[in-house]
Amino acid sequence: MATLYLILLTLHNITRWLVLIAGVWVLVRTVPALSGNKNFTAADRRPVALFAGSVHLQVVLGLLLFGFLGSQGARAFAERGAAFQWQHVGLGLIAAVTATLASALSKRATTDQARFRVATLWTVVTLLILLLSIPWWRPLLRLFS
Repeated sequence: MATLYLILLTLHNITRWLVLIAGVWVLVRTVPALSGNKNFTAADRRPVALFAGSVHLQVVLGLLLFGFLGSQGARAFAERGAAFQWQHVGLGLIAAVTATLASALSKRATTDQARFRVATLWTVVTLLILLLSIPWWRPLLRLFS
């Protein structure tokens, strides 16, 4: 069982960086286009979809990890107490919702400017939520240890 925990924790940790890189990629594609008359193309849509998908993967891995720890009678973030544990889970779920809003609303917007604006806004909101939920006191890159 310790091996499954270690695999889930490592995947959850690696996915954190994928999420943050994808979020920055969205902002690199959308922020410069806010002031121009640029078309929202598939190349602009791709990072938004990757960002939302990676956030969803992160939440699923986190919930599996949380469920696994609970089934073992252990607590996540035992060194910080139960409050951060629930904040981490809650903020992760909220981030999944806001990342979905970035993807869905940017797809449904009627103009290219609105697509860029919506993608930028909800990506920034999601990144702020995620940055608050990351346990920065833990190792930044944990590979099977």
